[in-house]
Amino acid sequence: MSNITLIAGPTASGKSRKALERARATGAAILNADSQQLYADLRVLTARPPQDDEGLAPHHLYGSVDAAEAWSVGRWTRAVTPLIDEIRSQGHPVLIVGGTGLYFTALTKGLADIPEVPIAARDEATALYDTEGETAFRLRLDTFDPPAEATIARGDRQRLTRAYAVARSTGRSLSDWQASTRPLLAPGTYERLVLEPDRETLYANCDARVLSMMEDGAVEEVRALIARDLDPTLPAMKAVGVREIAGWLAGNTTRDEAVTALQQATRNYAKRQLTWFRNQCADWPRG
Repeated sequence: MSNITLIAGPTASGKSRKALERARATGAAILNADSQQLYADLRVLTARPPQDDEGLAPHHLYGSVDAAEAWSVGRWTRAVTPLIDEIRSQGHPVLIVGGTGLYFTALTKGLADIPEVPIAARDEATALYDTEGETAFRLRLDTFDPPAEATIARGDRQRLTRAYAVARSTGRSLSDWQASTRPLLAPGTYERLVLEPDRETLYANCDARVLSMMEDGAVEEVRALIARDLDPTLPAMKAVGVREIAGWLAGNTTRDEAVTALQQATRNYAKRQLTWFRNQCADWPRG
């Protein structure tokens, strides 16, 4: 086995269990590649490995970020790179495990490490788009980033305004940032695996997980998160389950309705992840 192994897959596919088995057999350290399991406030709701499992093998970047922080792919790559180097220098294998597709893209293909765009720049871009309309906005974007203007699909407001905001705030076009990318891991230095259960099994796992979460502390986690009165646009506040449980706690739905909605949201999330890995990791071995 290579001293770096990537284990990807949708939620409820058994990634954490597979990683722990390998870690115990090989002495590997486990690095988190799930954007929601980063957050300390969401152990139950994101199905983070339980504390007992974390004690059986080294786990890194699990629950290490406060919900008030907004971590990007770039920030994760800056955190994971020195950890990989440190663990390898100690002679231990590395298992990078999770369901966030962009993290694996950064590792194997590279992503532009774009500086965080100030809120003012994002607001300016959005206001211009909404005021002027798409046609006029595209003319503006074309002066800063012609390749982006030419390739972004009609009606894709989010990508158009992001390209404009990046160019305005960094002085460098988004296309230029993207052209200078390189993978974090050199080709041939890692093994790859995607866990892909059949859809019926995966969805059943999702439904069962939601029922367990509701009994094991997910409600208390959401209640505590709401009490912090955080910005609703933060990644932790948009985690699957926060909205559904918060709606019940606010009296807008019944508990049963919240459970049903959360099961549906979890299945939808798993489906999106399946689609991502099938499209972006088509040549990865399946497990």
